[in-house]
Amino acid sequence: MTRLLVVNPNTTATMTETIAAAARQAAGGETAIEAVTSAMGPASIEGFYDEAFAVPGLLATIAAGESGGAQAAIIACFDDTGLDAARAMAAIPVLGICESALTLAAMIAKRFTVVTTMERSRVPIEELVDRYGMARKAHVRAANISVLSLEDPNSGARDKLRSEITRAIAEDNAEAIVLGCAGMADLARTLQVEFGMPVIDGVGAAVKQAEALVALGLSTSKRGAYAAPVPKPYTGMLAQFAP
Repeated sequence: MTRLLVVNPNTTATMTETIAAAARQAAGGETAIEAVTSAMGPASIEGFYDEAFAVPGLLATIAAGESGGAQAAIIACFDDTGLDAARAMAAIPVLGICESALTLAAMIAKRFTVVTTMERSRVPIEELVDRYGMARKAHVRAANISVLSLEDPNSGARDKLRSEITRAIAEDNAEAIVLGCAGMADLARTLQVEFGMPVIDGVGAAVKQAEALVALGLSTSKRGAYAAPVPKPYTGMLAQFAP
């Protein structure tokens, strides 16, 4: 049995339920999904400020999951919040859903569009697209909806998402769509049928990639950039995070 830890780095438990359902739908029969909500941080992650304050809770959750026997961890935020820090901290593989989704999309389409939530979230994702070497393939759009509005069926957020996908197809010549928020994870299959083209959810993509890494016995290299943190004291509220 493969044990995967899926961490929602915001503190909204209902969103974790959406993420967990998508992860379990993607997982193989021999994979157990443990979906966990961070115990501290923002209710949603929308921009650089929220992201910074989500990292301590995320790292604590991954550390606890690794101690509890998880064989890989998935950070279920499309900003790949705290991904580098988590990879340096953990001995198990750690995946971000943005990197996983982009990698999968590049296998099946020459050009694709990431549709995310708010304009302030678009810029961090564009930077990730560039970092992951996908700038020639991927376009990023914002549907101008808040993360938490995805939880409200009366908010109109899903209709705005559909409208932005329609524009991506017409204006970007998108051959596939990547959903740029973990809170959209439950929509991928419905939208794929509706638009008649591949629609990729990063949670599902990360689950399948994590399963592959575990099956192949591969983990994060501890030579160089992701070497274990140098032991030193941390002070104040961060004392518990001292390596």
